[in-house]
Amino acid sequence: MKNIIKGGYLSGYRTYLVSASGIVSAVIAYLIGDTDIFIMLQSIFTLGGIYFLRKSNENKGRNNE
Repeated sequence: MKNIIKGGYLSGYRTYLVSASGIVSAVIAYLIGDTDIFIMLQSIFTLGGIYFLRKSNENKGRNNE
């Protein structure tokens, strides 16, 4: 039960999962006609930026020994 509450195997990957699901939902919204190409690209670039910011902050504060 503790493993489920703490997030289990995916506990450190919440930002990546949210970014990936946001990108997929932006593409699906474009494909079904809810948004246009510019809104889809804006969403993808924003969520991609969040992914890369998170990725760049992972190595800060660690010693490279």
